[in-house]
Amino acid sequence: MADELKQGLLSVVLPSFNEEGSIPRAADTITGLLTQAAIPHEIIFVDDGSKDGTWRAVEEQSHLHPQVRGVRFSRNFGKEAAIFAGLAQAAGDCVVVMDCDLQHPPEKVVDMYRLWQQGYQVIEGVKTSRGKENPLHTFAAKGFYSMISKATGIDMSRASDFKLLDRRAVDTLLAMREKNAFFRALSSWIGFSTTQVEFEVQPRLEGESKWSIRSLVRYALTNIASFSAAPLQLVTLLGVVVFVCSVVLGIWSLWQKISGQALEGFTTVILLQLLIGSILMICLGIIGYYIAKIYEEVKDRPRYIVAERCEGPKNDGQAEKDI
Repeated sequence: MADELKQGLLSVVLPSFNEEGSIPRAADTITGLLTQAAIPHEIIFVDDGSKDGTWRAVEEQSHLHPQVRGVRFSRNFGKEAAIFAGLAQAAGDCVVVMDCDLQHPPEKVVDMYRLWQQGYQVIEGVKTSRGKENPLHTFAAKGFYSMISKATGIDMSRASDFKLLDRRAVDTLLAMREKNAFFRALSSWIGFSTTQVEFEVQPRLEGESKWSIRSLVRYALTNIASFSAAPLQLVTLLGVVVFVCSVVLGIWSLWQKISGQALEGFTTVILLQLLIGSILMICLGIIGYYIAKIYEEVKDRPRYIVAERCEGPKNDGQAEKDI
């Protein structure tokens, strides 16, 4: 049984959004590497509601390579949804998640598979460098990962979505029904036997990065709220700070009254009102954001909607799985 497990099928999941130029290169490169390494595999492209010819490129590759399958969303649902859709469709004994633009080096997939053969169930791809990118983007990304590491309690300074997961780990993730799932953190949170593979982010050969400062901020807020209650604890901390300030100011005002000194309080009162009002609005905003996320979970809408599938001739009889 151990020998059979070591030769298990590897599923490669590639979330894709407006990656028309990257699809053929990714399919050819990954298929060539895994075939040369004698690793049985399948490749699953998840088209996250692309506006260009991404789906057409996926269909073409499914006819050229029988190992290639594709899933297309009815609209853009986001990268996290695309990852979980790929995991749900994967039939492999282990699953690799990587970027379609090949900034995650494909040759590392072979190293991950060999480690899986040795018994590891989660193989994390960790960055040794971020490669060439806009300095402002680098600063924003470092700030995001620092903030989210403190909020989640998991060191994510070098974390990435580039991972290999054993079938048991995949099934565990798929059993989690939360809609705003944070794959990068959840795949570490579930535990199992874990090791790491270091890699350097490769230059992008096709297209442009889909991440902007605005999308990074939105990504950070969504994932912090989905994985941590730290912002709600911040509300409590701000309340304590305001209470302490109020006690100190109250004592000082009482002393001024007892000593008979006139209290020059107009400017102080205005500033205090502005400060306390701002803190209250921030606290209400944080609480409101969490309530909005609770509302989304309660509605129990699906993470994504699959509009179309394509697959190579060897996969015609494969069972379809939906979430």
